[in-house]
Amino acid sequence: MEILWFLIAMVMLTAVIGPFVLRRRGAVRQVAPGAPDAADPAAYGFVRQELLDLRLPGPDQDLLDVLEVVQRTQDPRAASQLLAGTPKEGELRWQRVQAFAGAASLELQQQPGTGGSWLRTWRAESPKDAGGAAVHAEFLVQQAWRSSSTGADDFRIILEEARTVCAEAALLAPGDPVPYIVELAAARGLGYSHEQFDQVWAKVIDRAPTHMGAHLAALHYWCEKWHGSREEADHFATTAAARAPEGSLLAALPLFAVYEHLPEVILVSGFFESAVVTRAVEGALHAVHTARADDPVLPHVRHLLVLFLVRMERWAEAMHQLVHVDGHVGALPWTHGGDPAAEYTVYRALAVAGYEANGGSPATLPH
Repeated sequence: MEILWFLIAMVMLTAVIGPFVLRRRGAVRQVAPGAPDAADPAAYGFVRQELLDLRLPGPDQDLLDVLEVVQRTQDPRAASQLLAGTPKEGELRWQRVQAFAGAASLELQQQPGTGGSWLRTWRAESPKDAGGAAVHAEFLVQQAWRSSSTGADDFRIILEEARTVCAEAALLAPGDPVPYIVELAAARGLGYSHEQFDQVWAKVIDRAPTHMGAHLAALHYWCEKWHGSREEADHFATTAAARAPEGSLLAALPLFAVYEHLPEVILVSGFFESAVVTRAVEGALHAVHTARADDPVLPHVRHLLVLFLVRMERWAEAMHQLVHVDGHVGALPWTHGGDPAAEYTVYRALAVAGYEANGGSPATLPH
């Protein structure tokens, strides 16, 4: 029996460290930072780990400028004006609502009882402001997931309140899909039936049929760990990708479905070279190549591609994605861990090492 447990342990250890001990020409190995053989990410102009921005997946200077003013003055008017000027039908409004809500939630976590007072002021002084209502609803959703245990009484109470505020926000902005996208996350936590969820989903796609952020929120519901299955999530993702117009990042949705169902320990050698993974990666790469350069969701797809391309040992392609997203780490897969910056820099270091081990250098990397 001891031998059996030893063999199982060895298999699991190999599976965990295997992807980091890479076997092709110019073998890549982790070495201590500063060691003579260490590849230097700084040579590529990459941002130091401690300076990486955890708040956003990519740059949005207008948002950061407003957020700095709001947090410094505790006056929400600049946030209200920014959201009022952000088109309802695009991805950017949804990302900005998430960012404002996340900032208020983090403030409250850091300063219990007083943090995020600007959001309370916003709602109290401008109860008919659609942007404020949407941010409040998303704030409640994030609070539920961040501060409560799934299924606990307080978890459900907070999400029920979020659902009520979603309805208020929807009445204030009839054509805005964001309140319904927020409700998709509440629906996942509250355990909506498939029929209930489909009713909310119909309201989303009536307003924004190709909204990538909405599809990502819905995908979580259909995943095996929530209220669907691997097959249902894959069907949802591949159907959306097949219907996506040219230039839409929905073609990358199957890669997110694959990511959501990655096993904790990968025991199958060559998993990342399998047909399912390769097909999803190629679809995401196609989406990236055909999307608008200013698409707000583009950094999300690039970040996830970094993980898969590194695990597939496609070093040059991984480096190409890193050039476009470096500096920001507020996206999957890094935010699933407790230290997004550390998670990201491990993969970045592996990409740099693999790239250089196969003849690459800063001079050969196009920007």
